[in-house]
Amino acid sequence: MLALFAFDGFVFGTWAARVPDLSASLHLSAAALGAVLLCVSFGALATMQLAGRWCTRYGAGAVGVAGGILLGLSLVLPGLAGSPVELGAALLVFGGATGAVNVAANSLGVRLEQARRRPLMPMLHAGVSFGALAGAVVGGGLAIVVGVLPHLVLVGAAGIAVTCAVARPLAAVDPLPPESARRPTARRGRRDAGAGPAVPHRLIVVLLGAVAGCTAFAEGTLTDWAALHLRTGLGAGPVVAAAGFAGFSLAMGIGRLGGGWALRRFGARRLVVRGAALAAGAMLVAALTPSVPVALLGFLLVGFGLANVFPVALAAAGSLGGPQGVALAATVGYTGLLGGPPLVGVVAEHLGLPVALTAVALFIACIALLALTVRTLSAGAGTPVLADGPAGSGWSVATVAGWRRAVSGGLAGYVTDLQVLQRP
Repeated sequence: MLALFAFDGFVFGTWAARVPDLSASLHLSAAALGAVLLCVSFGALATMQLAGRWCTRYGAGAVGVAGGILLGLSLVLPGLAGSPVELGAALLVFGGATGAVNVAANSLGVRLEQARRRPLMPMLHAGVSFGALAGAVVGGGLAIVVGVLPHLVLVGAAGIAVTCAVARPLAAVDPLPPESARRPTARRGRRDAGAGPAVPHRLIVVLLGAVAGCTAFAEGTLTDWAALHLRTGLGAGPVVAAAGFAGFSLAMGIGRLGGGWALRRFGARRLVVRGAALAAGAMLVAALTPSVPVALLGFLLVGFGLANVFPVALAAAGSLGGPQGVALAATVGYTGLLGGPPLVGVVAEHLGLPVALTAVALFIACIALLALTVRTLSAGAGTPVLADGPAGSGWSVATVAGWRRAVSGGLAGYVTDLQVLQRP
């Protein structure tokens, strides 16, 4: 299952590496590029709610296999586009495939957490980050010697091969039993005697989706605009410019490797709120500094601060609503990608890219406020999420040692993850 997360990340890393080439070949302005990139999110939004229902009915594993094959095939389409309209149409299909894969993979991740009774989503999402990093690095290297279309064909074929290799065990994961499939994301929350009005679970899931959406806004913006900011705004060379997104992905991956341990030690609320505060400050520095090294450091800290926010939000949504809870939160979350490209593109067109990137810091700051709201409302609903960690938890040498042990001991468990999910 970790391979499914890694493949998804590798595809997006590959896509990020070839966006400048596609933009140059079609002579797209910043605003036009932002509008075309919007099609990825429209395609994902169109399939996510359907994918949640399919996962409930047919099983998340089967949906993941079908989505993975479609993702490999659809990755080739942007390379065939000869106009902005054709590119937009190709990205609609590509986005639809990514939406199905995202919902299926995260639904499987939530079930695995529940089966093993410990937080595993952060490390699964580390596969996305390291996959994206590998895609960006390999894509940057291949861009020198290989055209866009052969590159996308190669990556798409490799992805289909990986999906087929894990297809049998994935497809063997049974759908949720009927009583679990009907988990009440849209039902009323529980209300204890003497408490205030009950809070609908669906509202809590939507707010968790907003937390994920602010994170996706930042991640999508850096995917599409970080290299451009470093290259055109700060005068960095192509290799150094590519290091902006690479450093962001590397920091996010490293943070997620120990995310499960950090959740147990500090709690979800502290991890999300403090991570958002770090990322917001770092984003401001990266956007406004005239120094390339400082901007690179800023992007790296943004990745580290946001590392565990998205997986924590989707895990909480899945615990409340099963696959349809994951689908709802992911759909709301993808509005971050929906609004990010055009907003940054339009503002950059009129005020410059550095000013546009400061908007990302504001969205990141909203994560902390949303997380505190979710914590309060979910406690009132009788199903608290984003819990606090042990009292007095703090950073120390022992903290770093514990993180290292958690990372080295945690990776081995994913070898048998599908067998765990197939147990009756």
